[in-house]
Amino acid sequence: MFWERDIETMPRKELNRLQVSRLKKTLKQAGHSPAYGKIFKAHRITPEKIKTLDDLKRLPFTTKEDLRKHFPYGFVTVPKEKIVRVHSSSGTTGRATAVFHTLKDLEGWADLVARCMFMSGVRRGDVFQNMVGYGLFTGGLGFQYGAERLGALTIPSGSGNSKRQITLMGDFGTTVIHIIPSYALHLWKVFEEMGLDPKGDTQLRIALIGAEPHSDATRQRIEEMYGVEAFNSYGLSEMNGPGVAFECPEKSGMHFWEDHFIVEVIDPKTLKPLPEGEEGELVFTTLRREAMPLIRYRSKDLAAIFPEPCRCGRIHRRISRIKGRSDDMFILKGVNIFPLQIDTVLMTLAEVGTNYQVVLERENFEDKMIVQVEVRPEFFKGDLRQLERLRRQITESLKSEILVTPKVELVEPDTLPRSEGKAVRVIDRREM
Repeated sequence: MFWERDIETMPRKELNRLQVSRLKKTLKQAGHSPAYGKIFKAHRITPEKIKTLDDLKRLPFTTKEDLRKHFPYGFVTVPKEKIVRVHSSSGTTGRATAVFHTLKDLEGWADLVARCMFMSGVRRGDVFQNMVGYGLFTGGLGFQYGAERLGALTIPSGSGNSKRQITLMGDFGTTVIHIIPSYALHLWKVFEEMGLDPKGDTQLRIALIGAEPHSDATRQRIEEMYGVEAFNSYGLSEMNGPGVAFECPEKSGMHFWEDHFIVEVIDPKTLKPLPEGEEGELVFTTLRREAMPLIRYRSKDLAAIFPEPCRCGRIHRRISRIKGRSDDMFILKGVNIFPLQIDTVLMTLAEVGTNYQVVLERENFEDKMIVQVEVRPEFFKGDLRQLERLRRQITESLKSEILVTPKVELVEPDTLPRSEGKAVRVIDRREM
């Protein structure tokens, strides 16, 4: 059982006292690392100075650049003999970062993921198919160990090989899948090609989705396609990976586990704290990490904390759907635009297929946005006037949402590039 009633429904004052106690221990542990040792000495930081959670705000932020500067072992607090695993970023946007775990860290991580999965309805006896990448990417192993801790039969199928994924679902009676949203949309097309319907030809009942920003319209489309309950999840490798926050059956924000993390929301420009309900950058402090605790880590992920309690009865607060990363935002003609805004518009239209792409170009010193949209076959084969009406409808809907008029191109199904990992929705050619 992973319904941890005592922890999940703990009174707020008691939970805050627990956080302060664990924060002091975390600061003491963090001080053993070379990086934090220097920072704490320079700022005269000691655990004894922490009396309330507000005292945390006097401490400096930690950034991805800090992790890169002290790569690989600068933030490690234990002897190397106690470290049993490392996860690393790809390094595609700069030098790779590394996050280290002791056996105790991995056990705590597995417990958190199991707690999340239990909250969404996964139980011992379910057949769980993990359809994301393993290796240095945290999503695969994080859910694998969490599902095993919960007691589900696990299928570590990994990403890709779509027809085999579908065969495995049929052979073993998969009831729960962990899948990237864009790949779920693609996989549904493969079901169609094989003459199968996931609603009638599988035993699926729950989909755990995450790893890339997606709109509620995309979640609803996945639920309709597969006949499942889909739950949004959130994690980042610096905080373990998956298991940081998860939706409960109310599906009104994701509970973040305050016995393991302190979460703040700041203005990414001024770095000033924002009140609950206002959208800003999420900042995390670990409370149970042994090998590599992190203090006030700037995630660059944008969301808000919901101030009101959840009807499910859990006391742990909730964050909104992740709008995107502050560095995902692009500026077109002076307007800030997030890819999630485009996803929200397109996925609500029945005529739109399962894939789209945004291309940014510069012509004669003027920026332009081209939105290429795959249209479902039955609509694409209609008359040209019908397609032109759809194109105008999409153009006006996008203009209303993003305040910029894009050029919309309707294309046939399966003509845009696809990825079996995180989708690449925006291609910026303006600097080429």
